[in-house]
This record gives sequence, structure tokens and C-alpha cells, in this order.
Amino acid sequence: MKPNVLGALVAGVALFCAVMPAMAHHSFAATFDSEQPVTVKGVLTQIRLENPHSWFFIEAKDASGNAEKWAFEAGTPSGMIRNGFKPGLIKPGTEVTIKGIRARDASQKMGLLRELITPDGKVYATFGSEVAK
Repeated sequence: MKPNVLGALVAGVALFCAVMPAMAHHSFAATFDSEQPVTVKGVLTQIRLENPHSWFFIEAKDASGNAEKWAFEAGTPSGMIRNGFKPGLIKPGTEVTIKGIRARDASQKMGLLRELITPDGKVYATFGSEVAK
């Protein structure tokens, strides 16, 4: 094998190996079921704007009126800021509606946040248009 072909082959394999962990990290399909949309209305109990992904925690009521604690994974803080959501914009204790997709494990009260809707109707799409569809 010619040296420049071997070098290109080695570089290609190295690039592939470097990209695979990043692709696996961003595979939301492994955790969340895009065929299972969920809408939860409740009170924000905690907002964690942190890398690599932020989290929104809310307490909602089930059909029987019992409290349920939900956790929704969201975008990176910088991505959320680009979509209009800023730190301190919404305070814990605020009632919000969250639209997203459920975790594949339906026993978990967890989802991937697509939209956060405030009491005045303002919508924040935390992953941008490619996920909020």
C-alpha cells in the first residue's frame, strides 16, 4: 500500500473513532421516545442551567390529584439563551406547561423538553427548531 493511501486510511479511521463518542452522546433516541409526546402542567421546583444539558424539575398533579415530580432534560445554557431563555427569567414557584417527549422507560417521570410555556403564553423552544417540531 502506498504511504499516502495508508496515511489517509489511518486519518479516516482516527476521525471516525473521534466522532463516534460525540454522536453517541447526542443520541436522544436511546433515552426518549419521539412517538410518545407528553404535556405536563405544574409548578417549577428547580432549574439547573448547566452543561452539557440543563434540567427543569416540576411538580404536577396526576389524574387523581396526587403530586408527581417530573424532570425534563433541556438544551445547553448557551443554546437556550440563543432561543430566548435567559437565567433568572422564570423563577421556581412559577406554574408552567412543558411539552416534550417521554422517556422510553414509562415508569420514570422524565422527558426531553421541547417547549416551556409560561403563564402569559410565551414559548421557549429549548433545543431550537430541529427538535421542537
